[in-house]
Amino acid sequence: MTEEPVPVTTTRVVSPYNPANVLTAVRIVLVPVFLALVVASSLQGTGPRILSCLVFCVASGTDFLDGWIARRWSMVTSFGKVADPIADKALTGTALVLLAAYGRVWWWVVIVILVREWGVTALRFWVIRYGIIPASRGGKLKTVLQIAAIAWYLWPVPHPADLVGPVLMGAALLVTVVTGGDYVVQALRLRREARSARQ
Repeated sequence: MTEEPVPVTTTRVVSPYNPANVLTAVRIVLVPVFLALVVASSLQGTGPRILSCLVFCVASGTDFLDGWIARRWSMVTSFGKVADPIADKALTGTALVLLAAYGRVWWWVVIVILVREWGVTALRFWVIRYGIIPASRGGKLKTVLQIAAIAWYLWPVPHPADLVGPVLMGAALLVTVVTGGDYVVQALRLRREARSARQ
């Protein structure tokens, strides 16, 4: 009687040097490039403002693309989990601080958004041993609104179309705060359920 062969299970190892992580790295590299362009132009002049806006939009586009690639082709890595949110916050945070520094956006708006963004990132790392808090639809809407608002302020939009900028930023601020509260609730629930399961 011959024994049945035992199936061998292999764990797929994902290299950190994959397209998704490369795009994340590109976004990180573009942050100081964007910063230099804005500082050099002082958000004055049509050409420099258009260039800084385009760099910001390209960098923001990598945020959507790297996540899609990582999920579509199973390229999620530990590096990506850590670097992706840091790259996102570095890009939007730099843009918001620059807009406030040049008097385009109120500082209190920037402070509220940054406290929420970095707070949620810290919250995710706090509960990461219990599980991953997935990005919600509200969180994705928040990201789109923030990018749209920042791009609107960067682009030399003529009057009265420039009045759309504060509307977009107000909507981004509202969704940012609301979704921040939702993430806090999710994190506390995830932690409570994980601790209950261990008992």
